[in-house]
Amino acid sequence: MPSQSSRKSFPATGKRFGKPLTAGRAPSMDRWKPFEVVVPGSTANLGSGFDSLGMAVDRFLRLRISPSDRMRMKTRGGVLEQVDLDDNNLILRVMREAFREKGRRLPPLLLEAESDIPLMRGLGSSAAAIVAGWTAANRLLGNPWSREELLQRATRTEGHPDNVGASLYGGVVITSWDGRHAHLLQAETPPLTIVAAVPLVSLATSEARHVLPEHLTHGEAVLGSSRANLLTAALLTGNWEALRVGMNDRFHQPYRLSLVPGLQEMLEGAYRHGALGAALSGAGPTVIAFTLDPESVSEYMEDVFQNLSVPADIFILRPYDRGAVVGLTNESDRSTLLGNL
Repeated sequence: MPSQSSRKSFPATGKRFGKPLTAGRAPSMDRWKPFEVVVPGSTANLGSGFDSLGMAVDRFLRLRISPSDRMRMKTRGGVLEQVDLDDNNLILRVMREAFREKGRRLPPLLLEAESDIPLMRGLGSSAAAIVAGWTAANRLLGNPWSREELLQRATRTEGHPDNVGASLYGGVVITSWDGRHAHLLQAETPPLTIVAAVPLVSLATSEARHVLPEHLTHGEAVLGSSRANLLTAALLTGNWEALRVGMNDRFHQPYRLSLVPGLQEMLEGAYRHGALGAALSGAGPTVIAFTLDPESVSEYMEDVFQNLSVPADIFILRPYDRGAVVGLTNESDRSTLLGNL
């Protein structure tokens, strides 16, 4: 049976940095108080909206940042168990990049992190970390950047704006990136449920991108862009019949079929079990389906993986209409985290 998406606390692991970190001189500790950053996960592409359409979902990365006499990091819960806890940590790399841009050094701090976004599964875990890093650094620096300016920086870090845009703004985002500037329009979330089937297999984004062709024929490009247009219009107007056609991608999914077990079967068959449309989430390996009947779709997707002897988690997700938020935290209460959303 699927796991219901939930907002819960995770047990602390007490993990610390594996080696000492360098840090600049801390500002006076009475100048800033502990704060939290909450960032939603995301699903991107949604089929034909390759590197341009994204949607926030109700899975979250949460940071708590406190003044400290030295650089420390702790993770809570098993999701972040394999995350680097040293200078290679993505959140800290982003925060240092932000401080370098302002000609300053990141002060020593205690960074506590927990997440229920599966890592490297196509649900925006790296984008959430990038957005969290830029948002936290912006707070420490006195909020020099607007949300739109944070989008530009997060997009440069990630390389495309769909996931980071969804995590930063929330809702559905329609984006464009020319390598220099990101453009984004935000739309309301559709009244749909998302079934996410997460096979427990590794698929590096670099590998998923390596199989993509360098060029498409003019006819394929026209068909692919027309499908993306239809997908966008279907999401904005609630035309679920058009949604299925619009999610039928020509840009990336045909080339990634061999990388994800069961993908082709689910793309072709999920609609017969109550799905309004199905797609690879981001670069995969997660497969998502939009539906009004999550139980039937969940059972179908679970059966597909079971028949292939591929272990998988099945989650019920909801589109999420809020992006990254920052708030002061009560330093004496260190157990609520995700339960407060």
